[in-house]
Amino acid sequence: MNELRDLLGDLVADVDAVFLFSPNASFFEEFDDVDEEIVVVGPENTLDAEPFVELPIDFTDLEGRLRFGIEGALEQGIVDEGDEVLCVTEVLDGAENTLVRVQTNDFSPSGVYDMFVNSRADASVVRDVFEVAIELGKKGQKGKPVGALFVVGDAGKVMNKSRPLSYNPFEKSHVHVGDPIVNVMLKEFSRLDGAFVISDAGKIVSAYRYLEPSAEGVDIPKGLGARHMAAGAVTRDTMATAIVLSESDGLVRAFKGGELVLEIDPEEY
Repeated sequence: MNELRDLLGDLVADVDAVFLFSPNASFFEEFDDVDEEIVVVGPENTLDAEPFVELPIDFTDLEGRLRFGIEGALEQGIVDEGDEVLCVTEVLDGAENTLVRVQTNDFSPSGVYDMFVNSRADASVVRDVFEVAIELGKKGQKGKPVGALFVVGDAGKVMNKSRPLSYNPFEKSHVHVGDPIVNVMLKEFSRLDGAFVISDAGKIVSAYRYLEPSAEGVDIPKGLGARHMAAGAVTRDTMATAIVLSESDGLVRAFKGGELVLEIDPEEY
């Protein structure tokens, strides 16, 4: 047992910071007398922790969760490149049960944190659109797989770089993504061609838009189709974020600045 304690001691020795992912109050208080920097990462700062990194979506995969927390801490200047950090998180249901020691530069910058926090659109709007796409990916349309493209933010420029494919059902409305009734409407209209255009504040500006930016020079992974190419092109030419649900493989992907920055399997979310 002493040898095991020694091994665990090596795991936590000389770390520059400890990241607590969504800790409860009693667990957080146990770190009051720890000398190392304690960084709380979670969807809300219910503990009034400082420093704090907001987790805008519930990353179910461990790597995604750690990556976002570390990228956020680097962006805020809480930790530096090359720092050794200990991450305490939950993998199985229950209390914090997983320790992971990583170096902050173990993760190459992915743009995930930037996509949410430094997006032109409100982070909550990007999150709400993600949740619509994820639910649509789980359930499809009447049990059948469906594809969809949502372009979020910089709506004026996106509209100028696209054209209507059909009548815009949202032309005279003032509805916003996140409203449960509106989300049902989005799912229903997703069975038709074209992209949804959503404003920075979440107002649904249009459906059925054909995106016209040239795809020349856009580099997307092999096997992805026209929706993904259009998402890459429009985010390269505007300040928008594009969220794509693939009809073929059912994955939800996000593009920003012409690059693929996030990929989520709805069934694991």
